[in-house]
Amino acid sequence: MNDQADKGPEAPPGWWQRLHELWLAAVRARDVTALATLVYSDLSQLPGAVAVVGARWEGCRTRYLRRWTPEADEEITWYPTALDWPGGSTPPRAPADGQRPCVRLCALEGPEPAAPLVVPSLRDTGTVAVMECLFPLGADDAAGLWVGLDRVPCEEEQRVLGEQLLQIADVLMVSNRRIVEDEVHERRQARDAFLAEASLQMDESLEVEETLRRVARLAVPAVAEGCSVHLFRPDGELEPVATAHVAAHAQTWLGDVALHDDWLATQLRRIARQPRGQVLKDADLAGSPFGPDATGEGKTIRALSVSPLRARGRVLGTLTFLYHRDDTSLADLPTLADLAGRAALAIDTSTLYDQRRQHVETLQRQLLPRVLPEVPGVVLSAAYQVGDPSLDVGGDFYDVVITGQQISLFIGDVCGRGAEAAAYTALARHTLRTLLTDGMAPGRTLARLNQALLDEGASRFLTALVITLTPAAGGGWDAEIAGGGHPWPLVRHADGLVEELPARGLLLGVMAGAHYTPHRVRLADGDALVLFTDGLTEARAADGTCFEDRLPKAVGRIGQVAEDSAARLVAAASDFRDMGDDDTAVLIAYLNGRP
Repeated sequence: MNDQADKGPEAPPGWWQRLHELWLAAVRARDVTALATLVYSDLSQLPGAVAVVGARWEGCRTRYLRRWTPEADEEITWYPTALDWPGGSTPPRAPADGQRPCVRLCALEGPEPAAPLVVPSLRDTGTVAVMECLFPLGADDAAGLWVGLDRVPCEEEQRVLGEQLLQIADVLMVSNRRIVEDEVHERRQARDAFLAEASLQMDESLEVEETLRRVARLAVPAVAEGCSVHLFRPDGELEPVATAHVAAHAQTWLGDVALHDDWLATQLRRIARQPRGQVLKDADLAGSPFGPDATGEGKTIRALSVSPLRARGRVLGTLTFLYHRDDTSLADLPTLADLAGRAALAIDTSTLYDQRRQHVETLQRQLLPRVLPEVPGVVLSAAYQVGDPSLDVGGDFYDVVITGQQISLFIGDVCGRGAEAAAYTALARHTLRTLLTDGMAPGRTLARLNQALLDEGASRFLTALVITLTPAAGGGWDAEIAGGGHPWPLVRHADGLVEELPARGLLLGVMAGAHYTPHRVRLADGDALVLFTDGLTEARAADGTCFEDRLPKAVGRIGQVAEDSAARLVAAASDFRDMGDDDTAVLIAYLNGRP
């Protein structure tokens, strides 16, 4: 408030109460224009007041003109585009932001007249003299109040009127400063919330294409009406990888522009080399498919913003936003740069993840048989599913070895993941293949593998199961089963009964001199052997139940074994799983006749 505010008897009765009410309203106001009724009502009660006019402008552009007169008993608002606009063309020069309001007594006509902006609106009100108060509301935001008087006030009246106008101006300036600060705070909160949600959404996917789609969907319409993401190809050319538009009918158009338009490609390449983004509008859009000179969907686009996608010192591409509306409060360049940086990091992480996944899958394939052998009289089916999101190489393995008429099946699981687990997986698979190819029995094979692991100083243990199938003289097959800490296999008999076959034995790579006693059983034509790792049985539902309880029934439903039978069994466990992320390997051998 003004320190020199007069508190003497010359102040109109009730002025301080009305000023206090204005102050309370200003504390709650979201825009100073919402205080117009109170301001004009208070000023209209000043001695000699016959009209009150207010205006607000930005630079040389007037936003509105308001007037109150006793005859109207309410304020009337005009805008410069109105046909009945009663104001002048140029607003007056107000004090700069941070300076005190300026108050003066002026005439309606003649020497030292009031501002031309308001003179026409005061002519028919009985105004003889005008008290004018100009004050700043912001860096490029100003306002003015003019009180039309029916007489020229004396010096004392002039002083009191000036003080009262200054008091009103003080309230409006302080209120507007608070409103601007609140708006900045709210925009900052909205910006931070948007960026936090963007990061959360982008971090939820490690797939490159899904990450890019999330970037585009997040931005539309939160930031802009349209969005396109371009990435650099290995040959250095930019390629659109995701587009989104708030209007469904504009999706195809935007995708076509992002892919084929030479003007856009040139701008994107240019801005991608810059340290920061750029907004293109007005003359910048000349020759483009955007702006008022364009045709079709791009005609209503007011501006474009392009931000380089830069992560870990590399420029990956560009992030482009298309704006149709005037409200771009979230579209300031620092926010877009932050969003582009987060998107670039998510894209780079997804790309690295995808590359590593390809490398891991390649290495994983080297640890598994490329194809299963064709065996007369036996249908083989196998499947492998990676369950750990860390993308380290798993330790599950399986294989089939044919030696004469004997068929050897084995499956195993090395403890842990990663390069060391992969090394022991390769050692175990190679050792088992070599020994079984030489015709060694399952029990002795596991004992030799156990010793080989100990000789290597293995820091990891593994489980394994070996089964040899030999045609029986009287029909069917003789199966010899040896296990080392591995889940026991299941057999689905021809009549549909599912049975567990024992395979007792110690973990491998733990104790020297371990013996693995085989279990022998006769299998008939039509039986199916199912070997699996613990990733299948330990798949856990949300209620804590394990797939192990459902496995016999699932095995009973596999029906006639085909090439995809193992994959269907793995898929059943995957659909059941809500917890548990271990790898899963399944190997099935269906005995349908003598070799």
